[in-house]
Amino acid sequence: MQPSPNGNSVTHETTGGVTMSAIIEQKKQIVDEITTKFRESKSTIVVDYRGLTVGEVTELRKQLRDAGIDFKVYKNTMTRRAVEQAELTGLNDALTGPNAIAFSSEDVVAPAKILNDFAKKHEALEIKAGVIEGNIATVEEVKALAELPSREGLLSMLLSVLQAPIRNLALATKAVAEQKEEQGA
Repeated sequence: MQPSPNGNSVTHETTGGVTMSAIIEQKKQIVDEITTKFRESKSTIVVDYRGLTVGEVTELRKQLRDAGIDFKVYKNTMTRRAVEQAELTGLNDALTGPNAIAFSSEDVVAPAKILNDFAKKHEALEIKAGVIEGNIATVEEVKALAELPSREGLLSMLLSVLQAPIRNLALATKAVAEQKEEQGA
């Protein structure tokens, strides 16, 4: 045993006052957290953010947060372990260089749409890959998803389709009523 600077005995190898086993446990928890996010997310997008300014990253984070999307930077080694646990090893090719990951447990389209729109305005942001409802998605598939209307847009379209027959019936009824009025006059 070696005495520590404060006089207590130290029996574990330490780095900066933290035991190696504590560091390993902390890394395991992070891998478990990432794995859970991959499994629970309806949509996950991996991006390379190199070249964005701090202000641009802050702006992007705000847009994503406002949409209920979790946007984090993890070490690739931990993300690769999580990808293996979540059985999404096809993502490993995208896990090079500095990456950030957007996880959405609510909306499938929102992360793709926000990141794609942001990438159009900021060339430094590069969409690398994604996972859409448990399936690995290419950059092209993520961009195609981004071009889909939002949930609200789809509901609006559905509502207008449902209202069309009623509107047509009302117009036909009005026309018949006007015609009878003219005949009766």
